[in-house]
Amino acid sequence: MSAADQMVVRVDDREARSGVVAALQQQDDVQVIVQRLDIGDYEVDGRLLVERKTLPDFALSIVDGRLFQQAQGLANAAWPAAMLLEGTAADLAACHMRREALQGALITLSLIFGLPVLRSLSPEESARLMVYAGRQIRATARGAFPRHGYRPKGKRKRQLYILQGLPGIGPARAERLLERFGNVESVLRADAAQLRDVPGIGDHIADAIRWAVSEDPGVYELADL
Repeated sequence: MSAADQMVVRVDDREARSGVVAALQQQDDVQVIVQRLDIGDYEVDGRLLVERKTLPDFALSIVDGRLFQQAQGLANAAWPAAMLLEGTAADLAACHMRREALQGALITLSLIFGLPVLRSLSPEESARLMVYAGRQIRATARGAFPRHGYRPKGKRKRQLYILQGLPGIGPARAERLLERFGNVESVLRADAAQLRDVPGIGDHIADAIRWAVSEDPGVYELADL
């Protein structure tokens, strides 16, 4: 297998002894690098950030407030990010947390922060799921799933579709941008400070959007005219 086909997974050193790392290291097409990460527990292929929580830790993080602090960091990241919950129903039952509290946390993660919530039953499944997600995102970036295959109907749906082409913008963030600015043109004209005022749009995403839509006018000037 060539180096270009290999999947590089960077793991936060606090996850080094987890069963997920051991499962990743058993895959021939995966290179595991253990280091301290600023955001998330796993950085997959330089394209995806994953915060992994066992179900008991998920429940505890709701109580001590860590969950939403971590979610904010993931939501502000320039790359796609996801929360991965690992464990069985028995693990969750042992937490003795009210179902409404768990459901409220899931709603906040998915609808407020715009983070996908993935589920696995074991460390081995978590490892497979992250690698599979990384390969799917890589395939999309290479054009395996062209966006032109989708034809949104209605102006609002088309506007949301256009906004999702911006760096770090998924369906939830596109909705917030459109609600805040009213139209695509205003989003593209907004400066970084205005973009950061939108929930879920942090420094990294705001800067990435400005970089994507801005250009030095001098690039297009014809000095000989």
